Amino acid sequence: AADPVSVLPGSLARGSWCNEQDTIHKRLDVIEEKVIKTVEHLESEVKSLLNIISETTSNIPIAPGTPLTDIFDGKY
Repeated sequence: AADPVSVLPGSLARGSWCNEQDTIHKRLDVIEEKVIKTVEHLESEVKSLLNIISETTSNIPIAPGTPLTDIFDGKY
């Protein structure tokens, strides 16, 4: 018969589960890092586009007496 001390029930499954958990955490860390970088990139792009829009609209000549329209409704 097998030595009961050397063969613990579930010991292989537990080790496998821990390895799977570690792999999942590593993958989630990589995904989290990519999401953070993507959000930072998108924030930068949006700021850049808003600056371009702002510069473009400030350079458009407006006839005297023409009412100004805030295309952002004061939100930005």
